[in-house]
Amino acid sequence: MYVGALSFDLLMGDVRSLKEKRSVVRPIVAELHRKFGVSVAETGGQDLYRRAEIGIAVVSGDLAHVKDVLDRCERWMVARPEVELLSARQRIHGDDD
Repeated sequence: MYVGALSFDLLMGDVRSLKEKRSVVRPIVAELHRKFGVSVAETGGQDLYRRAEIGIAVVSGDLAHVKDVLDRCERWMVARPEVELLSARQRIHGDDD
């Protein structure tokens, strides 16, 4: 069994309130879940209106599948025009850890 985790540090574009931030982050979280079948949530920066951390997790018996899903999620996030991806961090844990 392999568990892959991916975290994004995002900078919001023209956002002036937490309410506006939610209107950007919620659709991103929902689309990642729908499109890639991953567990996803806003995991940090909830009190900052121009920054967000989004965490993703995927579990599989196939290491290649975990890597592929995380890579596709990262490429999808890079292409989002409403946010700037400041950093992305991938971690994969396996049975031999």
